[in-house]
Amino acid sequence: MVVKSEYPPLPVVNHAEPNKRRPRRAVLKSLGLLSLLSLSLTLSGILPLPWSFLRIQDTSKRLYNDPASEWHDDTWPIRNQTPWDISTDFQYPRKLEYDVTEGTWLRLDVHPRTGDIVFDMIGDIYCIPASEIDVATDRVQARAILRGVPYDSDPHFSPEGDRLVFRSDAELGVENVWITEWKGCSEMGLNGQDKGSDEEMLLRGVKETPERKTRRLQQEGRLGAQRVTNETFRWVSDARFHASGSKLIATKWYTSGRSLGAGEGWEYSVPSVKDLQQGKRPLIEVGAGSRVVSRTLPLGWTSEDYGDQQIGPEQLIWKGEDIVIYSKNVIDQNTFTYSKDVHSGIYAIFQTNLTSQSTTRIVDSSPGGASRPELSRDGRTLAFVRRVRDKQALVLKDLTTGTIHNVWYGLTYDLTTVSAPMGTYPSFAFTPSDDGVIIWAAGQIYKVPLSTNHLGEKVASTTAAPYPIRFTAHIEKRLAETLRGGATDLVKLETQHEERVRSFKNLRVDEKGERVVFEAAGVTYIHDVYERDTFSVPVVDPSSPYYSPSFVHGHEELVLHARWSDTNFTTFELANVTANRAYELSGLPLGRYFSPILCGCESRNRQIAFVKSGGDYLTGDIVATANPGLYIGSITLPADSSSSTKTIEIRNIKFVQSEIQGWDRLDMRFLEGNKKLLVQQSQRAFIIDLSAGPDKDGRYPHQTIAEGLMSSELSVSLKKGKDGVSYTAEQVGFVDLFQVYLAPGGAVDGGRKPVWSKPGNASKGLARVSVDGGHDLAWSGDGKKLFWFLGPYLHSIETFKVSRCAAAINMDRRNFGIACVKNLLYYQEVVVKQPTHTARAQKGSSGSGRPDNLVIFNATLVTMATGKLETDILKESVLNIRGGVIHSIESVADFEAKRTMGVVIDAGGGYVIPGFVDVHAHWNGFDNRYPAKSFELETFLAYGVTTLHNPSADTVDAFVERSRVEAGFTVGPRIFSVGTIIYGAGEAGYYQDVTDMDEAKSALVRIKAEGGGYAISYKNYNIPSRASRQRLLLAAKNLSMLCVPEGGMNYDWDLTYIIDGMTTVEHALPVPTLYEDVLTLFALSGTGSTPTHVVNYGGAWGEQFVWAHEDVPNDPKLRKFMRHDILEELSESMARPKNSYALFNTSASVAKMVHKGLLANIGAHGEQPLGVNYHAEMEFTRAGGLTRYETLRAATIDGAKTLGLHRSIGSLEPGKLADFLVYPPHVDLFESETEDDFSTVGPTRDILFVGRAGRVWKAETMEEIWPESRPRQTMPILNAD
Repeated sequence: MVVKSEYPPLPVVNHAEPNKRRPRRAVLKSLGLLSLLSLSLTLSGILPLPWSFLRIQDTSKRLYNDPASEWHDDTWPIRNQTPWDISTDFQYPRKLEYDVTEGTWLRLDVHPRTGDIVFDMIGDIYCIPASEIDVATDRVQARAILRGVPYDSDPHFSPEGDRLVFRSDAELGVENVWITEWKGCSEMGLNGQDKGSDEEMLLRGVKETPERKTRRLQQEGRLGAQRVTNETFRWVSDARFHASGSKLIATKWYTSGRSLGAGEGWEYSVPSVKDLQQGKRPLIEVGAGSRVVSRTLPLGWTSEDYGDQQIGPEQLIWKGEDIVIYSKNVIDQNTFTYSKDVHSGIYAIFQTNLTSQSTTRIVDSSPGGASRPELSRDGRTLAFVRRVRDKQALVLKDLTTGTIHNVWYGLTYDLTTVSAPMGTYPSFAFTPSDDGVIIWAAGQIYKVPLSTNHLGEKVASTTAAPYPIRFTAHIEKRLAETLRGGATDLVKLETQHEERVRSFKNLRVDEKGERVVFEAAGVTYIHDVYERDTFSVPVVDPSSPYYSPSFVHGHEELVLHARWSDTNFTTFELANVTANRAYELSGLPLGRYFSPILCGCESRNRQIAFVKSGGDYLTGDIVATANPGLYIGSITLPADSSSSTKTIEIRNIKFVQSEIQGWDRLDMRFLEGNKKLLVQQSQRAFIIDLSAGPDKDGRYPHQTIAEGLMSSELSVSLKKGKDGVSYTAEQVGFVDLFQVYLAPGGAVDGGRKPVWSKPGNASKGLARVSVDGGHDLAWSGDGKKLFWFLGPYLHSIETFKVSRCAAAINMDRRNFGIACVKNLLYYQEVVVKQPTHTARAQKGSSGSGRPDNLVIFNATLVTMATGKLETDILKESVLNIRGGVIHSIESVADFEAKRTMGVVIDAGGGYVIPGFVDVHAHWNGFDNRYPAKSFELETFLAYGVTTLHNPSADTVDAFVERSRVEAGFTVGPRIFSVGTIIYGAGEAGYYQDVTDMDEAKSALVRIKAEGGGYAISYKNYNIPSRASRQRLLLAAKNLSMLCVPEGGMNYDWDLTYIIDGMTTVEHALPVPTLYEDVLTLFALSGTGSTPTHVVNYGGAWGEQFVWAHEDVPNDPKLRKFMRHDILEELSESMARPKNSYALFNTSASVAKMVHKGLLANIGAHGEQPLGVNYHAEMEFTRAGGLTRYETLRAATIDGAKTLGLHRSIGSLEPGKLADFLVYPPHVDLFESETEDDFSTVGPTRDILFVGRAGRVWKAETMEEIWPESRPRQTMPILNAD
């Protein structure tokens, strides 16, 4: 690889290194992929609370206050929910009934008088009468006491046993604490009442009447139940009564920018039995309750940082009048980390005296942790769970003597390794007489008998062993229809001559708003707004990608933009669209540059400004990384179009120290000729006064024009200030929560007030101007029109017209007048087309003079067409491919008899299988600023992945990258993407409200508009309201989109995803070992599973197993394709026992469900090393009990079925796209299963050729062999060796 050496150097500069921090959205692979962080010991678990270090003797006063008291939870949610009832506004047409004798993660309580047991199971609550336990000769029939659409859990009795509290998402779909009168198992048991007519009316869309509602609530067992809490965004779990019975304590969960909740202890008043009987329903304000145990902060943090604390108290219980006992993660100081060491211990147990505010650690975290505290009836014995070697123990601590006793080693492994709002272990309870503990383990409810030793301590009984209380339960679940794919005709899309490019970037507008210029899949286009004509600009090298276009003021026939080369990096070009000429700008030192602009000067001599960046992910950190920042120089425009000049020199390049954030979006414009520079970034617009010159420290004056509090884009029109020298904003356009808004300049108060769109706190005079959203805001040069894109639709508004909707805007404080403003919008479709992948392949074939068909001869085909190994294997077969599609499959004998023209690859009897589908693949390069070739995509393809589904990527960048692959600018699999996740936590740029159906529709339209037929799915990422999730599902059904939700952390939410009909659950359920209740529900629901064992959240991640057992840094194939620094960072890994890898239990659960009918998929999460981990994921999936054939189905046809693409890919059948892998004859894909030690190295890695719809490469080198013989694509220099 040769790099030109004739580039002049940049001027030597002496400046502080620009801020290299990237925005949170750019550094996260996705909120589905959160980096494995180093474990750190938290001081908050060892030291007193930081505000109690110094305390005055008078305990009624403290020198320092709890920082929570100074923190206001008033930012999120941005908008309040509109009315919705999850039971009646969403349809459940299917009914699933079955009986079980075991259950998963059964949280339970024991009645303090009778000993009746209540427990939750997959969202319903059951009761086992104590009177039937001891006399039963067989299993006890558990009676359902709460069922229906709402998901109910966490049942707990009052001290007198007269009331029952539970958690439920009834009504609005946010989990709150509810209470009902307890009348006993028999009386509260639900009979099989006929609900047919009422349910049929709901399915027909007939609104529920009060009479029908009363009947439904009675049939569900919740008539007379009352809400104790009123949360609409935060959620509450695990409520426990105070000894007085008049109040309770519960864990209230707070999300920060991350969607993993941090707990706090909150106290709530509860109604008495008399209140419940009389039906008194006091008004409960949203968020009502009192915080009694707050989150602690690391040293140096203040109340302003309180909302970012991701660790807090959980599983709170009362002890006496004013003491609260709880458990807490003490390993993570303020940021939750994954894959922690459960043997060293993660959780400890504390008690806080609410009167004195003193906190004591009463059980240490080491060894094995300590969580799920429960107190004996007499208050002397604390029970908890902890890991002991390869066992999980029930442990008792006598609070009088301090002695600890391990009383039983038969528990299921706890979930202290994950963020566990469902509890690190199911709640359990002492019997009324304290002679035993009733606890769930291994699918059963057990009684652990106890006795008292000579010291009065509770210990394991010496006369009776723990035994199961065997039960049977009838499960009755209403299920929604599962979102299914199939509307995408991929064969039709990929075999047509041209395809639409739908996602555009870097929009710029001319002076009067008559023409726009933009970038589309590496090509610069101009669109005439009035003529509605779109055309590409002339370029020097049509085979190279272009980016960062801008008009030249005063010469709008000229376009300045940048050309990318993977060896020579950036070159600027000037295009004259009238003369159809292109000029190359010389004199630019070797480097990565973007956003070139020319001043609006009157003469041909112009100043040029641009920004240089250092290394990046796709182009490496090896070459030309020095001196990033803003530069200005000079050029002379050509005298006229007839000039023979082909190059234009950039002269006098100099560095300008600035506050430009190089990682952020950027739009620049010269002002007053070349005196000043307007800089517009995501959350700030400012002016650099170039004419003033630098001060003694090299800094130029900067004037802030406007800022955005949460904006993802900010663009201003300007006017001169009263002094005639400075500038102020005349109008501010910005993107907030994906919608486009317009604010008058006065709203920013000279740059001192940030713009914001939160109702009640919004900028003065704010108007919403987009219906469904938009991006790439740009003003016309005269500041009269604001433009933006949404997919291929160019929107604009003449801003003076907005005043016509002033009354509507003032009246509408939620949507700021969009119902009126939408009538003022002007929009048009911009049509850009490019040849399809298949069309380019066919052109290559005809250009090379070869026949137009490819033959894979003498192959052992594994078609995946019939579902049976014996009929899927076709030996001595021929695969005939024409036009990127499988034309025919025939025997060698038949082919020889009629041998036709065609290029033949002799497989020598080797296996040929369909290309792999990675259903859950993250990668980083989609948002790379420069259109470089992607080593990531090439690596995926080299390891046999021909179809990628990305479950988290910027919507625009994701589909721009897809189009660049199809255009041939980089080699890679075909790409599908969910776009930007629909996120439930408070992170600007990700968070989406979805508080009404219009928002749900808009959220999905934004994805569909950019991706068209390749926008087949969206991702619900920990949205706390089930109502919001249901709205999205309804909108998705109308748009033929799938839902692939983020799973893996919240067991209860995951089950509602299944019940509500989401397409898959991405990641494994956090409870690794599943039992009959969940196995049957999941397998028969129609929802698929993408378990991603490589990042199994229930324990150590599978990727660590790979790192520990394979020599990743020295793998020759990986070193050929990957950045070496990534590989070398995987050189060391810790030894971990196999029982730390809960993924093997997950794998066994998945295998059981597959054998019941579940569609399991292979998704490797984009974990490093790419490619290798896809094959490791297959081995992890197989480890639980699948055959190699079943595993290959998961990697091919089953993944295709899940994505609704099975009519086009996933199997080798005539008429489908020719995605295939050829293996050498010596590779046995179905080698006999052995009981040897598990290995992640299976036979699937040894690929000879990989084919993707008309093109074939050597898998070891990525040299193309069909339709043309070509060397591997030229890549940037990624490695120093």
